[in-house]
Amino acid sequence: MSDDADKQNGAEAAGRPERPIPDPPGYFEGESMTRRRAFTVAVQGIGGIAGAAIVLPAVGFAVAPIFHRGKERWEAVGPVGDFVEDTYRQVIFTETEGIGDAGKTTAYVRKSSKQLDEKPNEIVAVSNRCAHLGCPVRFVEAAGNFICPCHGGVYDFQGKRIGGPPVRPLDHFQARVRDGQVELGPRYSVTSQLEPVRARDPGEFTGGVWEYLYPPRPSTFPPPSG
Repeated sequence: MSDDADKQNGAEAAGRPERPIPDPPGYFEGESMTRRRAFTVAVQGIGGIAGAAIVLPAVGFAVAPIFHRGKERWEAVGPVGDFVEDTYRQVIFTETEGIGDAGKTTAYVRKSSKQLDEKPNEIVAVSNRCAHLGCPVRFVEAAGNFICPCHGGVYDFQGKRIGGPPVRPLDHFQARVRDGQVELGPRYSVTSQLEPVRARDPGEFTGGVWEYLYPPRPSTFPPPSG
């Protein structure tokens, strides 16, 4: 009895017409996009614009320094005869014009040393700004080292970091000789091998992947080309 009933119900179900799927609210014949689809596309478009507004400036900040080159400024700091190989002479010169004494900076200058395998007949100019937090360091001739009084940073005769919290050597200045006068130019940073890199702020490491994760500001000057 139950088998006959099941067969009868199955036959009725098989012959029952399928119910048409109703159109979504607001649909009219011939439209190619529903209202829901239009809202979805609009929201995605707004999201893309908002994302671009955040990403593009960051990309521009990272890429701009590669193509930017600052304006060179050189200043004479004394005749060549005033500088020797075995010690530094402290000089003060204007690094940034137009802001008075705030634009002046201090450098320690000497001739290149044969004993240190430096290129002959060149001028070495080391910044007095500590690579940790920018405190002024001083050259202690008795020790042959640069000492930072703020947090105990110590650098050797060439400005390489040998102790304390600094993460890199002291910055250098481009130097040249013109008409018997030593001239200093833009500041640049060096790696632990004294290889020039783009100038950076104190406390920033100059080697490895960090120079790409933390690029210098567009206003910084590129290192000397050679």
